[in-house]
Amino acid sequence: MITWKEEMILPVNIEKVWSLFDLENIQRIMPQVVDMKVLEKKPGVVGSTYEQSYKEGKRIMKYIVTDLEHEDTPARKHNKSGFQLANMFDIEADYVLEKISENETRFIYSGSNKGLNLIGKAMLKVMPKKQNQKVVNEFMERVKHEALKEKN
Repeated sequence: MITWKEEMILPVNIEKVWSLFDLENIQRIMPQVVDMKVLEKKPGVVGSTYEQSYKEGKRIMKYIVTDLEHEDTPARKHNKSGFQLANMFDIEADYVLEKISENETRFIYSGSNKGLNLIGKAMLKVMPKKQNQKVVNEFMERVKHEALKEKN
């Protein structure tokens, strides 16, 4: 299993950063997500499901994303979602925003990627940790870049 947890301070209001995680803005921070359809929207968000299409090279993979945890208060925003990819991986992503001040937000991104079967577990063992860390760092920087655009 691969896990990660990174955080950074963004000089942007929490609501502006949170808006980047709205369905209509998700491609700004996740450009490989080429389509996202709501399958079922639950009251309180937890349990809601979405069909997500993700483009890797020329290949498009589709999977169902489920909201596992959700919090939306003026001082703290949190969403944890999970999905299974290719019946080989169980992936969870956790996004937390904490209000530091009117124009400062702590962004915490954590998650895990667990192999579901022998092939998935073997692939995670041979995958260089640096490659996963590069993906995490690129995502953090993309959120920062887009958040700074929202500031203006």
